[in-house]
Amino acid sequence: MWGNIAGFVLRFRLLLLTLLIAATAFMGYHASKVQLSYEFARAVPIDNPKYVAYQNFKKTFGEDGNLLVIGVQTDKLFDQDIFNDYVALNNKLKKITGVESVLSVPYAVNLVKKIKEDSSQTLMAVPVFRNANLSQQETDSSKKVFFNLIFYRGLLYNAQTNTYLIAVNVNRDIMASARRTITVKAINDAGDEFGSKHNIEMHYSGLPFIRTNMAVKIANEMKVFLVSSILLSALILLLFFRSFSTMFLSLAVVLIGVIWSLGTMDLFGYKITLLSGVIPPLVVVIGIPNCIYFLNKFHTSYNETRDKTKALYEMIRKMGIVTLFCNITAAIGFGVFALTKSAILNEFGVVAGINIMMLFFISFILIPGVLSYLPDPKEKHTRYLKNKWLTSVLNVLEKWTLNHQKTVYAVTAIVLVISVIGITKIKSEGFVVDDLPKTDRMYKDLKFFEANFRGVMPLEIVIDTKRKNGLRINPLQTFDKIDQLSKYIEAKPNLAKPLSIVEGLKFVRQAYYEGDSSSYGLPNQFDISFLAAYLNTKPNDSSNKKNNFLKLVNSFIDSNKQQTRISVNMMDVGTIKLPLILNDIEKKSAQLFDSSKYKIVFTGSSVTYLEGSNFIIKGLQQSILYAFILIAICMLYLFKSLRILLCSLIPNMIPLVITAGVMGWVGVSLKPSTVLVFSIALGIAIDITIRFLVNYKQELANGKADQKQTVINTIHTTGISIIYTSLVLIAGFGIFCFSGFGGTKALGWLTSLTLIMATLTNLIFLPTLLITLGKKKQNA
Repeated sequence: MWGNIAGFVLRFRLLLLTLLIAATAFMGYHASKVQLSYEFARAVPIDNPKYVAYQNFKKTFGEDGNLLVIGVQTDKLFDQDIFNDYVALNNKLKKITGVESVLSVPYAVNLVKKIKEDSSQTLMAVPVFRNANLSQQETDSSKKVFFNLIFYRGLLYNAQTNTYLIAVNVNRDIMASARRTITVKAINDAGDEFGSKHNIEMHYSGLPFIRTNMAVKIANEMKVFLVSSILLSALILLLFFRSFSTMFLSLAVVLIGVIWSLGTMDLFGYKITLLSGVIPPLVVVIGIPNCIYFLNKFHTSYNETRDKTKALYEMIRKMGIVTLFCNITAAIGFGVFALTKSAILNEFGVVAGINIMMLFFISFILIPGVLSYLPDPKEKHTRYLKNKWLTSVLNVLEKWTLNHQKTVYAVTAIVLVISVIGITKIKSEGFVVDDLPKTDRMYKDLKFFEANFRGVMPLEIVIDTKRKNGLRINPLQTFDKIDQLSKYIEAKPNLAKPLSIVEGLKFVRQAYYEGDSSSYGLPNQFDISFLAAYLNTKPNDSSNKKNNFLKLVNSFIDSNKQQTRISVNMMDVGTIKLPLILNDIEKKSAQLFDSSKYKIVFTGSSVTYLEGSNFIIKGLQQSILYAFILIAICMLYLFKSLRILLCSLIPNMIPLVITAGVMGWVGVSLKPSTVLVFSIALGIAIDITIRFLVNYKQELANGKADQKQTVINTIHTTGISIIYTSLVLIAGFGIFCFSGFGGTKALGWLTSLTLIMATLTNLIFLPTLLITLGKKKQNA
């Protein structure tokens, strides 16, 4: 069959090349339209209860992740010149396109009594600081009023550390588009201008800031890694084949593959995420081995026949099925992620799986077609086939296979035992920003806010009274329970001061009693009439449209007066501590709120992140099992032998166990970015096994040598291309070690380690295993 296919490819090469170019032009058009994702990709399916709860929360109360925070630490903020410039900074921030509101010290309001025309009293929100150039005396006077307002303690400032915070709320639509980069940069520039003028270090954080900067880093890294992988591949190919035409041909294969991968993203409506951003460089790294194996076979056949046409025919006939199954197994390693319900993994699996398969067709059409029009290879182009250094390496491998079989098994057993012990030390833990190095400014600034304001990660607690106007039924009892829960939360070291309707009522009560700070507390039964009047206040009334305080407080109650929420910022505590913290708060809420009257829901970005992280890890663990089963089926179909199937799987399971053991010993946590390694490495490493075993079966079928000699011949005939291919793959994945993201870095060095182990096991352990099983078969 493959002989007929070879004849077809060579006979219609011009037509096939034309169709390939036309298809690539079409994919190139779509590749030019692919966009970056500026949101954290959805990790959980839409029917997941946590995801549904979060969507319901957003419908009722709005987004919880659009707040960008700016922090300063100085004991001179209220000096006249600095404070006036600080006021100007806030005014400038408010005018930036996309900024909806700013909450800060200069914009703080106080509630004061006002006598209405009918002689009744009401409370009016007035600015604490006048929005104008203030004298030092006026600044000091307003400062005294501000520090008397307990509502703002822990919210806008930390008196113990002289730290002050500006909370900038950014428009939701802006945050979901490319315009967010411009908005966040403008906020950054405005803050840095103030900081540089007064020699004050500025700190930035919040989900909008983290998302935007991570998206920019992804885009920049993708370009750098793509260029680096191409240049590295070009260098290796040039050193290997000593031919510029061969080098450019191979680069053409992978560049077309990159175009197809980006075009596929746009055709499926996907955007470039932190995960899918590594696909283009991966296409380069995985595509080069296809080229090496095809060209290696072409040069070997040409040396034997000195006929280019026959050499091309043999290249397609013998390497076609091998390369096809190699690409199938590699595609399985990536494509199994499409079987998970996680959107981010599904997108990665679909795009990577499809385009790895497309690499086969691209190389299968382009390489024979172009080679047929190029001049015959010269002697220098095939000189690598007689590389003395590689020959000596292969001779050493031969000696180990023939003379040290017991040592090979003993060393393998010892390494596996040590690795299994290491596996028991692996812990599963992830953080929102643990992919960033600890020296990164984004990471440092997050830790700054954690140290001074106990974090910026949103946690939302929804209290549902299960009936319309339920908050008006015995409101003091409900608010007292909320207050008890809030105090319990605030006592936790990893959680910031909770913000709820209760804090607003305390502020109102303080104002009602002439601003006395000792009156900052929950209204009691003697204040019930005042409380009822507050609950009847509507932020959309004309008299209250400009009352930012009432708008803020009323955002904590739904329109039906049935639900209210407690908003808490928390530290990035990781996926181990977060469930413990949530369980603790859930137990306390269960003690306070009767489940027959109240429904308590924990949601927000922190909860969905935890659920997503756990969901991804479970999905990845399943994907490894799927990959193993599907690859085993492919191997069984290809070789039609249980003995060969066993020989193919064992040498590829050993590197995975060793890599997992190394992770345990060096303290690499099991998280989405590291679990990803195993399926990918299995799919790629099995390629080496396929090429070795196919060549072994072809040699064995010739009947020119016994089983042992056939194994030795296979080491020498496939060893050179296997070593060169492994070097390309290891070097290609090694590029990711220079990433600014911990996950991408781990993907690089862990995959490289797995491939090194896979090369050794396939060139030492696999031949040894074949000889051992061959002896047993003969004895039987």
